[in-house]
Amino acid sequence: MLFLILTVIVFNFIAIKVPKRMSGIEIVTTTLFSTFLQVITDVFLDLKYHLYGYFNEGVDWEANIYMIGIFPAVNIVFLNYFPYKRSNWKKAIYLIGWWIFAVVFEVFYLWSGTFYYNGWKLWYSAIIYPFLYLLLVGFHMYTRYLLKK
Repeated sequence: MLFLILTVIVFNFIAIKVPKRMSGIEIVTTTLFSTFLQVITDVFLDLKYHLYGYFNEGVDWEANIYMIGIFPAVNIVFLNYFPYKRSNWKKAIYLIGWWIFAVVFEVFYLWSGTFYYNGWKLWYSAIIYPFLYLLLVGFHMYTRYLLKK
């Protein structure tokens, strides 16, 4: 739990202090989208199929630490520095860096005991993370499109 709390503090400090390249409405909409996606995924993979979970099996309030404390902060920092106007090569490198970051932190959360597997495998996450990041970028681009419209 200590690792999780320290991560929440550090990630949120970074998310608050970084110079913002996104408007407030972009931050709110993409954060709500990523949180919605997270909750829907957890309802099925955690609560229905019991493939993984946070802390204890079933519904527990501690899972909100992840949903409120980690995911919004990571969302803000990831999208804030995404190299939209750079080459596809730079975008790929950026995504690979975040992909490695996500897999490494998932291992740390497993190690800390705040996250567990029940049939889920780390390589499943490793395959899914790039698609989730691309989905988040796509939604952010759609949000920007709607704001310009």
